[in-house]
Amino acid sequence: MTPDATPNLGDDAFQRLLIGKRIRHFRTGAGLTLDQLGERVGVGSSQLSLVENGRREPRLTLLQSIARELGVDSADLLREEAPDHRSALEIELERSQTTPAYLQLNLPHVRAPRTLSDEALESLVGLHRELARRSRAAAATPEEARRANTKIRRQMRERDNYLPDIERVAEELMESIGHSTSAVTHREVAVLAERLGFTLIFADDLPSNTRSITDLENGRIYLPPASIPGGHGLRSLALQAMGHRVLGHDRPSSYAEFLEQRLQINYFAAACLLPERHAVVFLQDAKRERNLAIEDLRDAFGVTHEAAAHRFTNLATRHLGLRVHHYRLDTEGVLVRGYENDGTPFPEDNTGAVEGQVICRKWAGRMAFDRTNRTSEFYQYTDTPVGTFWSSVQSGDTTQGQFSIACGVAFNDAKWFRGRDTTARTRSTCPDPGCCRTPDAELLARWEGKAWPSARMHAHVLAPLPTGTFPGVDDIEMYKFLSNHAPQE
Repeated sequence: MTPDATPNLGDDAFQRLLIGKRIRHFRTGAGLTLDQLGERVGVGSSQLSLVENGRREPRLTLLQSIARELGVDSADLLREEAPDHRSALEIELERSQTTPAYLQLNLPHVRAPRTLSDEALESLVGLHRELARRSRAAAATPEEARRANTKIRRQMRERDNYLPDIERVAEELMESIGHSTSAVTHREVAVLAERLGFTLIFADDLPSNTRSITDLENGRIYLPPASIPGGHGLRSLALQAMGHRVLGHDRPSSYAEFLEQRLQINYFAAACLLPERHAVVFLQDAKRERNLAIEDLRDAFGVTHEAAAHRFTNLATRHLGLRVHHYRLDTEGVLVRGYENDGTPFPEDNTGAVEGQVICRKWAGRMAFDRTNRTSEFYQYTDTPVGTFWSSVQSGDTTQGQFSIACGVAFNDAKWFRGRDTTARTRSTCPDPGCCRTPDAELLARWEGKAWPSARMHAHVLAPLPTGTFPGVDDIEMYKFLSNHAPQE
């Protein structure tokens, strides 16, 4: 058992308890009672009992004396692992009873004396593990998701959306399969999977709430037979699935950890599809020519427009000296995801989350929906209360409706981009309601109090996430799928 096997007992208290368990283990192994050991080291048995129960921290001199009398090294008493299975269970029980989920139940604190059978102790610890699992599952609510996602978004902004460790891992892997500057092929992805011990298998009956499933036992990654809506190409899906192994992920213990892992595998896949060294050379050449364009980056590396825009944000600040913004909107102007380190004033809720917020109608991402011809890039300057921003927008359609993907910079940096000479310019005063959320006087006079719409409820508003081992995934469906596809022995 490691120190963080069960969270929330303070580090100091945990260390005291761990040392105490190790002292007791070696004392009983030496056949000594508390009185006998206490007499040899010059302390009372009651004081020694407090040390063994983690109630008192022993002085270094006392530890040295105890180690000498028990015939062990002092380091043996300080190792950060339980000395035996029984001690590990006792420590886990103690730690479990300090968690907020347990304390909220207002139940008595249960000790684990030696008279408590191993079976009873196993049962108590098992109940606490299930309580912790259910607590984590209950936390996978939309509000918790927003809070966790907001924390991650702010951390990534502090890092300029750049993760050098993952860049390095991706570059080494792509070099190991001989990838050059061209677009990554499906064959290269398959070769990489083989090197990591996986076989890619396409299945048309993946559970609806999964993008891919990895069979760790048989070394298989199951993928849909065709690209799914939203820009997740098969190469990206396969690389994301491999990312969990490459990045050494363990099963997520919280919703926040689940989101962090998802961010990392998405970053890993993008870093493989648009390798840093080659993408940076491409972008630096374009900047020198004042001809930066997301659509060119997209076409050069054979990825989706959204993948290219997001990858641009990874590299722009670190390698081009440009602060940027990037966001995706749905057909109603709702922010699906967004990133900025250039000051773009995204609307936020009271938790600081931007996802789910409605973007100003005058921002480029929404103005792009009004165009008749949406096959080419749309460029626009937008004046806001905190400055003027230039954006390049690509819009499209999915089975769920229209979407737009915007990427841009502050006014002074627009000079490096194709489309900087656009004459399209709007003025946004949001969050002022008079900007775009209040009907004009003529419309109010004509219709106020004379209309009663029946609003369409979004299906996801009240629906909880499936509460399986991985948030959003139904365990039963996943395990049935694996059973149906596993090799027959």
